[in-house]
Amino acid sequence: MIIVDKFGNSVRFLPCHKEDTEIYTALLFWNNIISTYGVPKIIISNRDPKFTSEVWNNLYDMLGTKLAFSTAYHPQTDSLSERKIQTVSLR
Repeated sequence: MIIVDKFGNSVRFLPCHKEDTEIYTALLFWNNIISTYGVPKIIISNRDPKFTSEVWNNLYDMLGTKLAFSTAYHPQTDSLSERKIQTVSLR
């Protein structure tokens, strides 16, 4: 999971696997991002089913966080994240 703070222009990489459940990824996000940096106002995500699941929707509601989706092949929406993904993929 790649977390990009667009305000601070920082990036966090959280190791996870495709097989990880939405509960595991939510806990990973909570323990590594929310507990360290606080609650985000907006999360921009791809349309991975994990991030559109009931678990994540409940988390968004509980935190008062708005969910927005990036558009595939539209770098203006999520260019910093896409550049970081390319950088990691090349290594």
